[in-house]
Amino acid sequence: MLQAKVIFYYNTGRLINQSLNFITNGDKGMLSKPNSLISRLGAAAVGVLLAAGGTAAIHAQELVVVSWGGAYSASQQKAYHDPFMEANPGITIINDDSASEGVAKLRAQAEVGNVTWSLLDAIAADTISLCDEGLIEEIDHDAMLAPAPDGTPASEDFGALIVSPCFVPQIVYSTTFGYRTDLVETAPTSIADVFDMSKVPGKRSLEKKPINNLEWALLADGVSADSVYDVLDTPEGVAQAFAKLDTIKDQVVWWTRGAQPTQLLADGEVVMASAYNGRLFSAIEEEKQPIAMMWDWQVFDIDGWVIPKGAPHRDQVVELLRFATDTQRLADQSKFISYGPARASSAPLVGKHADLGIEMAPHMPTDPNNAKTTLLFNYEWWADNQDDLNEQFAAWIEQ
Repeated sequence: MLQAKVIFYYNTGRLINQSLNFITNGDKGMLSKPNSLISRLGAAAVGVLLAAGGTAAIHAQELVVVSWGGAYSASQQKAYHDPFMEANPGITIINDDSASEGVAKLRAQAEVGNVTWSLLDAIAADTISLCDEGLIEEIDHDAMLAPAPDGTPASEDFGALIVSPCFVPQIVYSTTFGYRTDLVETAPTSIADVFDMSKVPGKRSLEKKPINNLEWALLADGVSADSVYDVLDTPEGVAQAFAKLDTIKDQVVWWTRGAQPTQLLADGEVVMASAYNGRLFSAIEEEKQPIAMMWDWQVFDIDGWVIPKGAPHRDQVVELLRFATDTQRLADQSKFISYGPARASSAPLVGKHADLGIEMAPHMPTDPNNAKTTLLFNYEWWADNQDDLNEQFAAWIEQ
C-alpha cells in the first residue's frame, strides 16, 4: 500500500491537506479506494497520481512557522506567507500560534533531539537567551538577507536593532493599554490609573508574566523611568513592584496569548487591559469595538525571526526569511497592522491600510502624539534576569 498526499488550493488561498491510501493492482494500475474521498477527486487529479506509476507521493514541503496568532499572524500571512507560497508552490507554511511559549517549547524539543519548528518569531530578550544557550543559529545578515533597494547591506539597514547575532529584526511594537469607552466613567490617562481602583473601578487584564508589569508597577509607584531598571536590579525594588501589583491582584484577569486581551475587552469581561498596540488597532479600527488606547508609558520592544538549530528544510527556511524581511515585504506588513517595520528603508514605504484606506503612520507607536511617554524595554537586563523573575512571579501568582 502506498500513500499519497494531495494538496488542494481553494479560493480562500488556504491549503487543505487530504491523505488517501491507494493500492495499485499489478500492471493494470487499478485503484482501490478506502473511502468516498476519491470519488470526489477529479479525473485529472487521479490521472496525475497514476501517471507516476502509482509509486510517487505528491506533497509539499511543510515549514512550521511559530508566531503569535490573531491579527499579527494574519498580517504575516497576507504580507509574505501567501505571496511566498504563490511563488513557491512546492512549499506549504503551517502556522503555529505558540510563540508565547516559544522558549520553553524549543528547549524541550532540543532536549529530546526532535526540533520540528522551521522558524520562530521571538522578542529580543528571548532571542538573546536562546542564542546564548546555543539553541538557535547565528545569522550572516548580509549573506542571508536581501540588501535595501539602493544596495545598502541588510546589516546596515537593520542597524542597531540587530541585538543578537541570532536575530533578524522584523517589527517595532509596543505594549500599552486599551479600555472600554462605554464601561468607564472616567477615562484612564496615566499608568497610575491602572492601579487606581477608585478612579477606574472594574476588572483589568494583564499578561501573565513579570515583563512590563514590574516596570509599570514601579512607574505608578513614583519611580522615574530612567531609574526603573536600577531599582529592579535590587531585591527591594522587586519587592516594591510586587507590592504595587498586590493592590490590584484580586481584580486582574491574566492573559497568555496576544489575542486574549482584546477579546476580553470586546466581551466586556474587563474594563482595561494591557495589549500589543497592533491588536488594539485591529479591535478599534477594523472591528469597530468601543475601545480606546491609553499610550502613557507604552513599552517599546522589537520582535523578529530566529532559526532553531536543526530546523527541518533549512534551505527553504532561509529562502522564506530572505523573502519575508526584504524592504517591501516589511513595509507591506504595516498595511495590515500598526507595527513599525524594522528596516530603515521600509519606513518611507509605510502608507495606507490595505482595506480601510486610512493612513497608518498616526497609528504607529512611534508617532509623536503617541510617544510622549515611552519606556524602552531593556532586553539585555531581562535576558539576564527573566528566568529568576519568572519563578518569583509564578510563586506570587499562587499566593
